[in-house]
Amino acid sequence: MSNIIRKLGFGGGCHWCTEAVFQALKGVKKVEQGYIASNHENETFSEAVLVHFSSEEIPLKVLVEVHLRTHKSTSNHSFRDTYRSAIYYLEDGIVEDLEHIINELQPKFDNPIITKVLPFKEFKPSREQIQNYYKKNPNKPFCEKYISPKLELLKDKFKKHALLE
Repeated sequence: MSNIIRKLGFGGGCHWCTEAVFQALKGVKKVEQGYIASNHENETFSEAVLVHFSSEEIPLKVLVEVHLRTHKSTSNHSFRDTYRSAIYYLEDGIVEDLEHIINELQPKFDNPIITKVLPFKEFKPSREQIQNYYKKNPNKPFCEKYISPKLELLKDKFKKHALLE
């Protein structure tokens, strides 16, 4: 049986945070940090990551739940243009699955999930200096304040799928 690598885009918070979270998951083969544009009202670039993963090693539902739990997926705020809460699909047949998963997870959240499932249009990578930000700077104040708590959540709630000890 071949191990097919699939891709999804995830946006919602700072791409340094999102990158570190997905890099810490088993079954994720590559994370590209940058900016993603969709279409129509979402055609501007927003901070996001492209995640290359093996669906045989990590279920789609786990990826979606990790994403929803590691950014403000239930609140609109003034920076939503920069930090669009979205899952970007690159294959048409996955839209219904993603929407079904979000609807299935909704009862686990106190407020309505605002994360949109959007078509992927274009990706621009971040400049080299800020890629792998957490791996290069785990002790910087930003990382300790914002990223480390998200990685702790992975260890607690997604232990089976986390690469962290």
